[in-house]
Amino acid sequence: MIAAQISGNRLHLQHGPIDLIIGVEGEREAAFEVARERFSTVLEELVLELPTLRRAMPVSPKGFIAQRMMRAASGYSEFVTPMAAVAGAVADEVLASMKTQIVSKAYVNNGGDIAIYLREGSYDVGVAGLDLSALGRVTVKANDGVGGIASSGRAGRSLSLGIADNVTVLARCAADADVAATLIANRVDLQTSKVTRERACNLDPDSDLGERLVVTGCDSLSLNQIESALERGASFAHDLFLKGRIQAAFLVLQGQSRVVRMKELADA
Repeated sequence: MIAAQISGNRLHLQHGPIDLIIGVEGEREAAFEVARERFSTVLEELVLELPTLRRAMPVSPKGFIAQRMMRAASGYSEFVTPMAAVAGAVADEVLASMKTQIVSKAYVNNGGDIAIYLREGSYDVGVAGLDLSALGRVTVKANDGVGGIASSGRAGRSLSLGIADNVTVLARCAADADVAATLIANRVDLQTSKVTRERACNLDPDSDLGERLVVTGCDSLSLNQIESALERGASFAHDLFLKGRIQAAFLVLQGQSRVVRMKELADA
């Protein structure tokens, strides 16, 4: 059953595992109405194509959200399935429906993966560590070309191949940010007995990662180890930045961080 609740200026939509927080400046009631209408079929659409979306590229999805997922996950040499973009793609699709109304600012927050639209003004996003405590904030402005924000790593909801506490990515859309955050977080890694791993399928039989080893724990690392792991992730993030796949990335591991960003974005 779909749950919908308006609290102040925000709309909360929930159906199964999908939980959205939506905010709008402009024709709020009209935007909320189209968001509810579009959300009503989201879960059904995804369930119909789950077997295909859990496979490695390429796939030929039929639904609009599935197509967003495929586009975001395509073009990488690393192993990735469209499922890496699912949260961001849902946020993008609901936001797209709202943009048919007159709005100056809108966002759809899907469990921390956020699609944003700024005709004017700005949007603040926090960068967090493993315990989800705030480490800093980034201000996105209307002319920054950022339409999506996503995070991945050991602080997130999904399994990770790397040891990053958190990787937050800003990109043109939430689906793109979702995939990039996942892959950058995977790159923040090193081989050491201080890191414990388990087959993904043992932890989640439905995981698209299958037999791949995911991180289940990471003891305290030396500063050199932390710097080495972060450098691997930052190097990959820089490549994505140069290719235009991301606008910025903030990597966090055991109190240390790396930033790859546009100069115009505020410091985290």
